[in-house]
Amino acid sequence: MSKILLPADSALLQDDFIFGVATAAFQIEGAAAEREPCIWDTFCAQPGRIKDGSNGQIACDHINRWRADLELIASLGVDAYRFSVSWGRIIRADGSINQQGLAFYCQLLDELKARNIKAFVTLYHWDLPQYLQDRGGWLNRDTAYYFARYAEVVSQAFADRVYSYATLNEPFCSAYLGYEAGIHAPGIQNRQQGRQVAHHLLLAHGLAMPILRHNCPGALHGIVLNFSPCYPATTAVADIEAAKLADQYHNQWYLQPLLEGCYPDLSAQLSEAEWPQVLPGDLEIIAQPLDFLGVNYYTRTVFSARSDGWFSDVKPTKPPLTDMGWEIYPQGLTEILLQLSQRYTLPPLYITENGAATVDIWQDGVVHDPERLAYYQQHLLATDSAIRAGVNVRGYFAWSLLDNFEWAEGYAKRFGIVYVDYPSQQRTLKASGQALQALWQARRK
Repeated sequence: MSKILLPADSALLQDDFIFGVATAAFQIEGAAAEREPCIWDTFCAQPGRIKDGSNGQIACDHINRWRADLELIASLGVDAYRFSVSWGRIIRADGSINQQGLAFYCQLLDELKARNIKAFVTLYHWDLPQYLQDRGGWLNRDTAYYFARYAEVVSQAFADRVYSYATLNEPFCSAYLGYEAGIHAPGIQNRQQGRQVAHHLLLAHGLAMPILRHNCPGALHGIVLNFSPCYPATTAVADIEAAKLADQYHNQWYLQPLLEGCYPDLSAQLSEAEWPQVLPGDLEIIAQPLDFLGVNYYTRTVFSARSDGWFSDVKPTKPPLTDMGWEIYPQGLTEILLQLSQRYTLPPLYITENGAATVDIWQDGVVHDPERLAYYQQHLLATDSAIRAGVNVRGYFAWSLLDNFEWAEGYAKRFGIVYVDYPSQQRTLKASGQALQALWQARRK
């Protein structure tokens, strides 16, 4: 079995560094009949939206197999488990609380606590209840206030069982992929709507933060954003400026209002009609103090200039690439962490998602995934390099625990360190999982 090796003096090997695995509700839970439909159920039902025509009705059947999944998590030797809560499993369309749904998560949290595994809870990982979408979804400012009530219900019920709350996971994906590119639910292509949705998502975060602090004063409270360092396609001045613009639009648009209470100045590129409506006091609500910032990293992005002053992304073609077609660029993780720490006064950071979709090879009952194993090796070293350069990184979560429903890709792409045979729901720890398990278990000896 191949190993993951870290320097003996690495901060990642210290007792206070947190290692964990991560999942998301819609991607693994199944049991769709026991919750309200969400925007991804609607999206999956639209022909051509999901590449393999699949849906999340069963997924990994985690709702029925959670005890075995928790045993699997415990066997890895991790310090923490990051998972998201399904909004529609908690609050019904009529506004009443689904006590059965709450009880499921409370049981899970109790079992995690009994095993001394820290619970990192994400309140929103893209699965907006369809009944709220029918009222306008994230375009409707009221949704931010519905989210605050949802945060109130969850945090009161979970009480002191949770180590860390993240309000949102990757609002960029909800806003840009869902409302501008149209490749995620609800599948809209409108720049102004994308900007407005981004603002309402951040407003929801800001409204929820004081509630979470009041109800769970002993927990850490923050948000999870995805970042990709932006590179110019060539050394041409126009491409360099295009990469800077892309960084402002894709990365800083979500972080700058959180930390500095303002959006990037893109007035020269966005028309007044494309700018979101921001009411007085909104930015003060958004800029709540953060106990931590979750950083999700997978790859870098490359951009070229367009004739209209905007930018276009350049798809990578040279290997090594993941099964998603993403460039494997571990130094980009170090670079983005350093860029952010040099630009902002940051709270402590957690790498809340990092991983790769690769092609798994079954041989003699073992799932071999050498490319994924190499990816983790390289990115753990990149994290170590950032810490040595002075970045305050407190933890690292592998994405993902299980192969699962990979959004618009369906079940064709596998990110898990555990292989899931979907017809039988059998779980098999992959070679990469075995290597991470050996690393995590060795730290506890």
